[in-house]
Amino acid sequence: MSYVKVVKQLIQIKKKENKDLSLIKKQNKTKQVYCQRKLKLALIGQSLFGQEVYSNLRKEGHKIVGVFTVPDKNGQADPLALSAEKDGTPVFKFSRWRVKGKSIQEVVEAYRSVGAELNVLPFCTQFIPMDVIDFPKHGSIIYHPSILPRHRGASAINWTLIQGDKKAGFTVFWADDGLDTGPILLQQECDIKPNDTVDDLYNRFLFPEGVKAMVEAVQLIADGKAPQVPQPEEGATYEGIQKKENAQISWDQPAAALHNWIRGHDKVPGAWTIINDQVVTFYGSSLFDGSVPSGQPLAIEGATKPGLVTKNGLVLFGNDGKMLLVRNLQFEDGKMIPASKYFAAGETSAIELTEEEKKMAEDIKSIWVGILTNVPVIEDSTDFFKSGASSMHVVRMIEEIKQKYSGLQLHNEDVYMATKFADFIQMLVRRLRGEDKEEELIVDYVSKTVNNMTVKMPYQCFINGQFMDAEDGKTYDTINPTDGSIIAKVSYASVEDVDKAVAAAKDAFENGEWGKMNARERGRLMYRLADLMEKQQEELATIETIDSGAVYTLALKTHVGMSVQTFRYFAGWCDKIQGSTIPINHARPNHNLTFTKKEPIGVCAIVIPWNYPLMMLAWKSAACLAAGNTLVLKPAQVTPLTALKFAELSAEAGFPKGVINILPGSGGLVGQRLSEHPDIRKLGFTGSTPIGKQIMKSCDLDRAVKMGMGAVYFNKGENCIAAGRLFVEESIHDEFVKRVVEEIQKMKIGDPLDRSTDHGPQNHKAHLEKLLEYCETGVKEGATLVYGGRQVCRPGFFMEPTVFTDVEDHMYIAQEESFGPVMVISKFKDGDVEGVLQRANNTEYGLASGVFTRDINKALYVSEKLEAGTVFINTYNKTDVAAPFGGFKQSGFGKDLGEEALHEYLRTKAVTVEY
Repeated sequence: MSYVKVVKQLIQIKKKENKDLSLIKKQNKTKQVYCQRKLKLALIGQSLFGQEVYSNLRKEGHKIVGVFTVPDKNGQADPLALSAEKDGTPVFKFSRWRVKGKSIQEVVEAYRSVGAELNVLPFCTQFIPMDVIDFPKHGSIIYHPSILPRHRGASAINWTLIQGDKKAGFTVFWADDGLDTGPILLQQECDIKPNDTVDDLYNRFLFPEGVKAMVEAVQLIADGKAPQVPQPEEGATYEGIQKKENAQISWDQPAAALHNWIRGHDKVPGAWTIINDQVVTFYGSSLFDGSVPSGQPLAIEGATKPGLVTKNGLVLFGNDGKMLLVRNLQFEDGKMIPASKYFAAGETSAIELTEEEKKMAEDIKSIWVGILTNVPVIEDSTDFFKSGASSMHVVRMIEEIKQKYSGLQLHNEDVYMATKFADFIQMLVRRLRGEDKEEELIVDYVSKTVNNMTVKMPYQCFINGQFMDAEDGKTYDTINPTDGSIIAKVSYASVEDVDKAVAAAKDAFENGEWGKMNARERGRLMYRLADLMEKQQEELATIETIDSGAVYTLALKTHVGMSVQTFRYFAGWCDKIQGSTIPINHARPNHNLTFTKKEPIGVCAIVIPWNYPLMMLAWKSAACLAAGNTLVLKPAQVTPLTALKFAELSAEAGFPKGVINILPGSGGLVGQRLSEHPDIRKLGFTGSTPIGKQIMKSCDLDRAVKMGMGAVYFNKGENCIAAGRLFVEESIHDEFVKRVVEEIQKMKIGDPLDRSTDHGPQNHKAHLEKLLEYCETGVKEGATLVYGGRQVCRPGFFMEPTVFTDVEDHMYIAQEESFGPVMVISKFKDGDVEGVLQRANNTEYGLASGVFTRDINKALYVSEKLEAGTVFINTYNKTDVAAPFGGFKQSGFGKDLGEEALHEYLRTKAVTVEY
């Protein structure tokens, strides 16, 4: 850089400083400064990591007086330079800082001109001379991706994995004249998962937490609180830079060491070997347990035992007889293929594009042009990476394509599999045509045009990834409760079908892809399933409405909406299930370590009720799947259709065969066989529901009426936590009852698909008849029937919303819930809190309860004394996927939803090591 250019930049810096100072003065009049001390910083480095550190430091109010980065490569600026230039921050691009060990004075003078108080080196590949390092008032700090003093050197993350470390981490340290030897400012660490790659560690922890740590370190320096802890020499290691030439695999090692070597070089520089006289690089390694799978042998130079090309990838053998699996292979020309396709490589012929596909190819070409700005013309032979693209450009390209073609499933690895433009287009077209799917799912549907759409409903058993008739061919009718018509003839699963489904689930857990899949991939499948459910929420809600009688708007918001939320919530838990370490007495002179592991149980059976068919499926199965189990699920006999549609969506989402199995049919037959099957490790079910109670004290009466009605009549009263009995204080009792009846008379009873309907049909005829008998019993025992108690005079299974008063504790309707739209009201004397608590708790059930009062002290006291798993205060039915749900006493064991639900589907193993 010439002297004239340096002077011009200095003038621009001064002008910007004066402008920034005026702006800060204006802001300080209205906004309190977050921290008194802010620093002038020089950022020296590059990459997306440097860009994020730069952006976050600016957000915290620090002034970046100069960015010093590398020159443009193939006509493309580094991300850090791009952000800084966009903000108007002075940017200097030096190819080097010194020659033959001596500083380049023109470069050093340019650096000194910005007047930095601290140098921040987030990621820097250049050697920075000491007269630059020591120049600022506060010196220089550097980010290093290892727990120093271990793994000093430029390939720290690689060596962390290669050497099989159990912990990874990073260090922010003060720069000195040694190689990563300066005093430590701060450190953070994380656990290494068995199949983590360099990319996994970087994306999950080293990048996001490292950015935060760099910002925290700068603020500690600004506040005068930054420590300088000398690095110990004990445990210090230094390893050289890993390059392609020294990444060759040595085969005479245990499987775990081979796995560590391969993943430690994934993606750069790539561990390689010789196959058929050609260099082949391995990616996507994981340890492989179980019996040796069937496959085609593949001779590998230097390996004592050939590998096996299987449907899941290339199985390799260590000298200890144990196995590992490699998913992807890359050849010398840069082409990457799935390892499972090794013997089929090159067999696929090019396909001819339609006019629409040609238009798509032109759209994709324009995206390549925008990224590969140094390439004048994108041709079929243009190689994405050889043209200067890097991993950050892979992410950009995928996101731009997804934005334009939202239905296309595309992942980073797809770009590495097809690096040339023509190959990439062929891959995309095959993906859009569905030609790359292993096996198309065949679904027979019952189709109905209803609710201004055509709904397509599977009706067969779903076993091992396929829809099939019941073993004995039996079917039964599922009925629309709105008009009593037959929706479909559904397969009636037999004992033989249960055994097939359990065997498929067991095999998927013990031998299949699911049991070996890492937790993050499991979460990705669950997120994808949630997306598909959301995409088809109108169809799911319509099926739920015609099959269960739920009002459509409620089905859309709650039955389906909360199901989507539940799967997304538990998808996020997949890679956060952790054990713990436990201090125990040492067996001197040795030491001991005890830790616990959380492991999936295995095959789980789930039986769900008919009141919320899809939501109860989600509540039970999402936690089960997040924990890593497989499942066999029996929907309620009268409401099987959304469960079978869910099975179809799970296959579309990519869940491996056997993970999810759905068996419609009889609880007495299917449910009984599941409960006694020797391979079922857990049975989860929701059966007859317990009593919910509410206590109404002096309160906002309008709100109490609204909430009380919601507590009883929500979902036609077919609600696990329906408040079957209300205790109302004497002073407000009569007015409360009067207003409830007035509100009932305003309710619209009718077709649940009508958006204005408030109250739909009961789920099935037998249940309606049971509700009518319940009301007759209440009248015979002397309770006052204030309103309702009858079937609505119209086709279908409709019942009037009902109100009983003068209900005594000994009456049948006080002791047993209706599970329908029946409000049972009992009085209690004003102020008699202890008395009403005793009455409310006088039951063997305790799922949910509620209290309405303006006195928060009383509300909290009552909530403490009520024996129920959930207590609502001045609200009701307010459930959330993150809050545990479950009852006390005979209202069930264990919890649905929230973190606690995961523990229902995990087992804890204690491991003690002596060393």
